[in-house]
Amino acid sequence: MRDNPGEDLTIGLRRIHEMSEEALRIHREAIVVDTHCDTLLRVLPPLGSGRRATRLGERSREGHIDLPRLKEGGVDCQVFAIYTGFRPNPPDALLRALQLVTAFERECDENEELVKAESYRDIMRAVEEGKVAGLLSLEGAEPLMGDPKMIWIFHRLGVRMISLTWNWRNPFADGLAASRAESRLTELGVEAIKEMERLGIILDVSHLSDSCFWDVVEVAEKPFIASHSNCRALCDHPRNLTDDMIKAIADHGGVIGMNFAPMFIHREKATLERLIDHIDHVVEVAGIDHVGLGSDFDGIGSTPEGLEDVSKIPGITEELLRRGYSEEEIRKILGENHLRIFREIIG
Repeated sequence: MRDNPGEDLTIGLRRIHEMSEEALRIHREAIVVDTHCDTLLRVLPPLGSGRRATRLGERSREGHIDLPRLKEGGVDCQVFAIYTGFRPNPPDALLRALQLVTAFERECDENEELVKAESYRDIMRAVEEGKVAGLLSLEGAEPLMGDPKMIWIFHRLGVRMISLTWNWRNPFADGLAASRAESRLTELGVEAIKEMERLGIILDVSHLSDSCFWDVVEVAEKPFIASHSNCRALCDHPRNLTDDMIKAIADHGGVIGMNFAPMFIHREKATLERLIDHIDHVVEVAGIDHVGLGSDFDGIGSTPEGLEDVSKIPGITEELLRRGYSEEEIRKILGENHLRIFREIIG
């Protein structure tokens, strides 16, 4: 159990969310991990988007994540996605990915409280120092330009998580929106998974087509995750996972990060409480060791009631406690399950 370096987090939690003393203590002492956000798209908006570039160190009334709000929400490790666009051409995707890596590095240089993490040890060191660990992920493998050997380059740049696709077909696999052919992983896709496992990069199956998901189950030798997906049994959306998929991820020792996108939570009215219903369902299907948080903040157009930005994450702890989860179980959901994967895969 880590020591809190000061009173700022406690004051922030009280101001953001009326919490019981027990919930406040549990959240303050837990290590909180979020395995997906698109905040780098706010730091370096795409050309022609008309968006104003923001700085992580400055509190903003726009978007969902910045450093002040991460601290208030008690988030210790935030995974920042490198997303390169809608059906991008490979050279454009590579350039865009490198620009986003550069933007992230600049933010780490300019903000003492944000630490680039490339290992489990880096994350734990940041926690001990009261800083936020930032981990890079590649959302869609288009920047690899069809060459699995490029994974080595991105590993050297600090990327520690890769999803083979976004929603469309590429040289490695099919995304969920390109699944009419019910295809399997390509040979390049299989080679890419083996290279990721060799280097110590986490495989992320969010956005894969169903048929390619099941191919991953056959091919992968190490645990893999769905960084930002929910339960199809509760909300029938193709980005969510069937119960059999949830069990398969658990059987491989993996974790599912719960997505805050309203359309993945409930068709009519998405709330914090209904997000917790998805956590309940994963626990019922696969057990307490296979669920975590993967907000998709700054990649979603709207948010559930009660989770308007990252500073509201303590409300999850309050609701889990209200539903009878033990402190040990809450700590697993908030971050320890994902930390187990980080320790095993990225070292």
